[in-house]
Amino acid sequence: MKVYALVGKSGTGKSYQAMNICKEKNVDAIVDDGLLIHGNAVAAGISAKRQSTKIGAIKTALFTDEDHREEVRDKIRQLGIQSILLLGTSRGMVEKIDSRLELPAISEIIYIEEVTTEAERTVAHKQRHEMGKHVIPVPTFQIKRDFSGYFLDPLKIFRGWGAKESFSEKSVVRPTYSYLGDYTISDKAVTDMIQYIGLRTEGVASILRTDAVTTSTGVEITVLAILRYGFRVTEVARNLQKNISREVEQMTAFNIETVNVEVRGLK
Repeated sequence: MKVYALVGKSGTGKSYQAMNICKEKNVDAIVDDGLLIHGNAVAAGISAKRQSTKIGAIKTALFTDEDHREEVRDKIRQLGIQSILLLGTSRGMVEKIDSRLELPAISEIIYIEEVTTEAERTVAHKQRHEMGKHVIPVPTFQIKRDFSGYFLDPLKIFRGWGAKESFSEKSVVRPTYSYLGDYTISDKAVTDMIQYIGLRTEGVASILRTDAVTTSTGVEITVLAILRYGFRVTEVARNLQKNISREVEQMTAFNIETVNVEVRGLK
C-alpha cells in the first residue's frame, strides 16, 4: 500500500483539495477527521465534526479510541485498499494516524501551500473561522443521517471532476463545537411547518394533528389528516408524505426518518 499525506493548518482547505489530489495520484481512499472515505462514500469511522467539543474532535481525528481505531483499520484491510491519503494539521499528526492505523510508512507528504494559492487559503480560512463551515469529501446523502440538523444547506454540493469520477462531491456542515451561539429548532416549529405544507397539498382539507419527534439521527413525523372528497386517497396521502419529507428537510436540514400519514376522514 502507498500512503500519502496532506498537511495544512485548520481551515486552509485540505478536505476540499483532497479529491483533486486523489484524482491526480490515483488514490483509492481518504482518512479525514476520523472517517475512512472510499468510493465516494463513508466506509467506516466516526466524524470528528460530530463531537461536542474541540478536544473531543481532536481525539476522534487522532483515533485515540481503540474501537474506533480497530473499525477503520479492519475496514482498510477488508477493502484491500492499495493507496490512501491521510489528512492532518501537522506532520506529527499524520504520522500518529499512520501509526495508529498500522499503515506502511508515509511515502509522500504534500503541504497545502503546494496545491493552493494564498487567495484560496484566505477564502477557506474565512469559511471556517468566521462562518464555522467545514467540508466533508462525500455527497450529502451519504452522511445526512449522522449530521441531521447540522447542515447549513443540504443541497449545497460542490462538483469537482464530473459525476463519473470518485470523490467528485462534497458536503458543507457546521459542527456543534463551531456554532457561534446555540442553534435549535423546536418540535413546535416543525409541526407548524407540517401544518402549512399539508394545507398547500392538493386534496388535503385539514390537518388534525401532527407529531414530530426529534432524535439524534433525524425526525419521525406522524400526521392525522382529513382529505377532500373526490380525490384518490392513496395518491393524496403519498403526495403529502413526499411534500412533508422534502420541504421539512430543506427548511430545517433534519434527516427525515419517517413520515406516517393517517387519513381520518373525507370532507
